[in-house]
Parts: sequence; C-alpha cells; structure tokens
Amino acid sequence: MQLKYKIVALGILPLILAVAVISALVIFQNQRLGEQQAQLIEDSILASKRAELKNYVEMAMSALAPVYESGRDDEQTKQKVLDELAKLSFGINGYFFVYDHNGRSLMHPRQAALVGKDLWSMTDPHGLPVIQALLKSAQSGDGFQHYAWEKPSTGHVTDKLAYVVMLDRWGWMLGTGIYLEDVERATHQAREEVAREIYTTMLAIGVVALVAVLLVFACGLTLNASEHRLADKKLQGLTQRIVSLQEEERSRLSRELHDGISQVLVSIKFQFELAALELEAGREKGQDILRQGIGRLADAIGEVRSISHDLRPSLLDTLGLAAAVAQLVTEFELRSGLTLHYENNLGDVQLVDGAPVALFRILQEALTNIERHAKAKTVYIDLEGDPAQVRLSVCDDGVGFNINRLEEIHGGIGLRNIRERVDHFNGHFSLSSTPGRSELIITLPTRLRSLA
Repeated sequence: MQLKYKIVALGILPLILAVAVISALVIFQNQRLGEQQAQLIEDSILASKRAELKNYVEMAMSALAPVYESGRDDEQTKQKVLDELAKLSFGINGYFFVYDHNGRSLMHPRQAALVGKDLWSMTDPHGLPVIQALLKSAQSGDGFQHYAWEKPSTGHVTDKLAYVVMLDRWGWMLGTGIYLEDVERATHQAREEVAREIYTTMLAIGVVALVAVLLVFACGLTLNASEHRLADKKLQGLTQRIVSLQEEERSRLSRELHDGISQVLVSIKFQFELAALELEAGREKGQDILRQGIGRLADAIGEVRSISHDLRPSLLDTLGLAAAVAQLVTEFELRSGLTLHYENNLGDVQLVDGAPVALFRILQEALTNIERHAKAKTVYIDLEGDPAQVRLSVCDDGVGFNINRLEEIHGGIGLRNIRERVDHFNGHFSLSSTPGRSELIITLPTRLRSLA
C-alpha cells in the first residue's frame, strides 16, 4: 500500500470506527425504547380490555342473579338461563359461553355445533388445553386466560383474552372474551414508528460521516501530493532501470545460448550420425539407440533456439520491429493453434531507442495472456505508424473479463509490466473487454518527451 493511502487510512479508519460504535449504540437504545413503548401500549390496552370483560361478565351475572339466587335448580330453569345468555352479545364477535365442570359445552351462540360436546381435551394451535385452562382460571379466582380461538367474523384462528367465573351450585363456567387483533396492530404500528425513527437517525449519521470521510480523504491527498509525485518519478526511473537491465541480461544470455550451447549440441549430433553410419552394417539395436539420441538432441537444439529467440529475437536487431513481430506471430500461431491475422503498416517510422523492444515485449505479454486466459480462437494484430506516433493493437474474440475488477486488484504482472513500459515512453494505454471482443491499444510517440 502506498504511503498516501496509509496516511489517509489512519485518518479515516478511527472515524469510521467511531461512527460505527455510535450507530450501534443509537440503534440499541432506539430498539430498547421502542420495545418499552410497545410493551406499555400493549399493557395499557390489555388492562382496559380486562376491565371491559369483567364488566360484561358482571352485567351477565346481574341479569341471571334473580333466577340463580331463587334456589331453583331444575333443568327448565337452567335452559331458560342459557337461552337468555345466548341472546346477550356485544358486537359481531362478542358473546357469552357456558361449560360445565367436566368440559362439556352447554351454550355457544356462534358455534352451535360445539354445544353438548365434551371439549375437555381440545387444544388450540399452541397446544394449550383451552377448556381446562379456563376452568382452572375460573376456579382459582383470577378469571383471565389467553388462548387462540376461531373468530366468528373472519373464520380465522386469532389470539383471544377471556374472563370466566364459576356458578358453583350449578357447576357451570360462564365467560366471555375479546379478540386481540387490535392489540397486535397497535404494537406493530409502534414498532414501525421506531424503525422509521432509527432509519432517519442512521441516514443523518451516514451523511455526516460521509462528509467527514470526504474531508479527511481530501486533506490526506492534498498533504501527500508533492511526496507522491516525487516518489512516482523515482519509482518510474527505477522501474525503467530494472527493465533495461533485464533486456541487457536477456541479450547476453541469448548470445551465449546461440553461440555456445547450440554449437556444442550440433557437433554431438554429427558425431551420433557418424556412429549410426558406422553401425549400419552391424547391430541394428545400436542404430536405433543412436537415432533416438539424435532425435532428442535435435529437440534440445530446437528448444535452445526457441529460448534464445524468446530472450532476444535476432530479427529485432537486424530487420527491425515489423519482421520480429511477424516471426513472433508465426511461431505463436504454430505453438498455440490460434488463428492470427497480422497487419503491418509501420512503414519507415523511426522509433526512439528502446521503443521497438518495449513494443515487442508488450505483444509477447498480450499474446501470453490471450493464450492463458481468453479462450479465444482468433487474434488480430495491427502495427501502424506515422511521423508522430506508433500504434499497436491486439484484439481477440475470447470470453472477455471485468476491467473494473482488474483495476481494483491493480491487474496482473503482465498488465503491470505493459503499463510500466508504456508510461516510460509517455505513451497511451487503452484496454477494453466484452464477451467476444477484448482489445489492447498501445500508442508510443516517435520522439520521447521529458518525463518531468
């Protein structure tokens, strides 16, 4: 990481960390307050509903008190009371119900099919034995019970709060209930309001944090501008020096391979051929062995010459860039199996020292990348020049790649080498890629301008 980015990071990271901690605290506090608010709303509504239910049951008890306190326990009297209770209602979903102490339904005005049935073991969707829980609540004196029951107006099972009392002499449990959908709506609305407040607060914090980060970033870039230019200039000079040394070493190694090892291997090849001729009249096994050795040596010679050419093509020094590129294209086409189309319009353009080598190496890097990654079938190479500049274009029909992603990771070694070579000559580097077409365009001036 460059120094300027380190300095900017040291300024931005603590700020981002502080904003993150503050945001987390704000979210936690708002959520806690929101839950408290929702709980208060729920408790308040439930308290009013408990009072309402208790009032309904007391009114029903007052209505049947004259009959119940008269002491009459015959079935006709009880049925009359049940009929009167069935007529009492408050709203569509408000009604009274009666069960005996064994869990048998005696009266249910909204679900007549349940009347007379033993519902002792019936459970709601949460697994609660509803009638048992209601009887236990009525017998304990508390009277209130939460459970789930089918709502008459919708036919859906909904949470319900009931209040029940015991008529001990008759062994009845009398009660009524209120469905709690409005409680759920109120608490849900409270939570949504809290969520909106959290979003508004976080948006404000985000805007402030973004402004602060941009200010820190701008200050960091301004502080390091001059150091950055100086460091880049020194780095560019050092990079070019390394490239020059590499080219010198490749030239030396190329000469040694061609003038030394290659000649030795050729002489050995001639010796083996002579030995094979001398043994033709003798044992054939010896002839086969020698011929195999000759073949291997011939391959070794070809490999050495290939290495020599890769390190420093002789045509580049003798016939120039256009001829060297033509030879490279031919050899690459034979080796890779790809189809290459080479157009040479360079003419008599005179390039500055080092530019032919740079363009040749750039083409080598481009073809290597195509062979390894592009999965292409055809490559188009165009080399042209005029008195002001020379232009190299390499285009393939491969799968393409994501240039933005490549920029984020600063490209591969090959592309980085291409950029450095182009920057040294104050040239222009252009890269575009879509599925089916990727193109690299390099433009170098024919006269090298000052790097300053």
